[in-house]
Amino acid sequence: MATFRHDVLIIGSGAAGLTTALRLPDDCRIALLSKGELTSASTYYAQGGVAAVLDQEDSLESHVADTHVAGGGLCHDDAVRYTVENGPDAIRWLIDLGVDFTRLAGNNEGSLPYHLTREGGHSHRRIIHAADATGKAISGTLIDQVRNRPNVTRFEYRVAVDLILQEHNGEKRCCGAYVHNIETGETDVILARAVVLATGGASKVYLYTSNPDVATGDGIAMAWRAGCRVANMEFMQFHPTCLYHPKAKSFLVTEAIRGEGGHLLLPSGERFMHRFDERGELAPRDVVARAIDHEMKRLGADCLYLDISHKPADFIIEHFPTVYAKCLQLGLDITRDPMPVVPAAHYTCGGVMINETGQTDLPGLYAIGETSFTGLHGANRMASNSLLECMVYGKASAEHIGATLAGVPEPREHKEWDESQVTDSDEDVVISHNWDELRRFMWDYVGIVRTEKRLQRAQHRVDMLKSEIAEYYSNYHISNDLLELRNLVVIAELIILSAMQRKESRGLHFMRDFPGVNDEAVDTVLTPEQ
Repeated sequence: MATFRHDVLIIGSGAAGLTTALRLPDDCRIALLSKGELTSASTYYAQGGVAAVLDQEDSLESHVADTHVAGGGLCHDDAVRYTVENGPDAIRWLIDLGVDFTRLAGNNEGSLPYHLTREGGHSHRRIIHAADATGKAISGTLIDQVRNRPNVTRFEYRVAVDLILQEHNGEKRCCGAYVHNIETGETDVILARAVVLATGGASKVYLYTSNPDVATGDGIAMAWRAGCRVANMEFMQFHPTCLYHPKAKSFLVTEAIRGEGGHLLLPSGERFMHRFDERGELAPRDVVARAIDHEMKRLGADCLYLDISHKPADFIIEHFPTVYAKCLQLGLDITRDPMPVVPAAHYTCGGVMINETGQTDLPGLYAIGETSFTGLHGANRMASNSLLECMVYGKASAEHIGATLAGVPEPREHKEWDESQVTDSDEDVVISHNWDELRRFMWDYVGIVRTEKRLQRAQHRVDMLKSEIAEYYSNYHISNDLLELRNLVVIAELIILSAMQRKESRGLHFMRDFPGVNDEAVDTVLTPEQ
């Protein structure tokens, strides 16, 4: 066990964490934590792109308006405008760093050289992308940049356990974290004058998700335990189209396929989206996901289908090489056949409440990206606004930290992690069983369509799991699986409590008991007991 000292501790290696690290001053000593390799964050797997106003025929006002419409009346206008207005600058920064976005073919003098696509909810083509592997291109470039920064120390295969709080000048501050080394089993102390939570979302709380295994809401749970408010956790976005195949492991089929003319089909081959929304396949994700869920339940079908085979084969292979290659590997040729798809948990619209510079309720603690609640997404995130939010607020937080760090006191020495009273467990089946039970009842009771009775059942099971997990955590050596389960049960309760408070159906939150929309749009804010 060891103690490390840095100026800034960044927990998470996705677009939010990497942007913050690269935007901080060069003389700032940074510790960057990743649960696995640096590429293990959700950013790496993002297919679609980044939304920004880059075309002369588009406008900032149009992007703002589209975001508000998708957000179901709950978007904060100041957050929307701040993000949208800073979008073009964020894209230029990525291009300057070397991100290889897809270019237009031919001679395009005098016009934008990049191909822009369109996704659900957008009224213009404003999604800049790198084919259908945008996240990989952005992640790879940012990671290369971070590796070349001598002021950034990388800690891979580390999971944060809890935040460290200290009193300084009569004020409680966040001064670091206990960090578990997954490879050695030891738990270290990392002290820092500022801590940035960039741990991503919490979609692994559901049985089916498009997210990587690391998306267990660690940052949200740690901030909640430290006394920070969270907001709008009931708004969990389900991506309408994940590939339905036993070997696909929740492979996400990019929304851009629908943006480029893909059709959603019933098993009979019939299109159906026009019955649910006049925008058809280009309706926002919540509408499409509920429509697919409804048709699957109505027909007793295991999946529905997404078809773009009516487009030229060359077009499909050029625009969607990742999806084409993955499906071909599974024996499916999307230039000829439709893809079997199901909805899956995809994005956490709520999170830790922050201000315009990423500061949480706790001095010294920042939250960025999917971990945070900025007010940008409202009741439903519009496609491709999320990576933009990471870049914009990552820069804002880095600038605030850089401007104020000199006046922040150095953390005092802190006690080491104490394992003297615990033993090795010979009952890890408890962890795996509780993990499975939690994700299954969240899918069944707190999924795409909810009822008060289902939420009450889910709350009852959370109460039982909380006591079991707390008892297990107190008596045995910790592991990554146990830490993630401990965080997921916190996330589950936050989602359930938030959903119980919202007596309406708005955006991603659909309640059978309350199918209408209330006149006033109000955020659901939860405050931890002190």
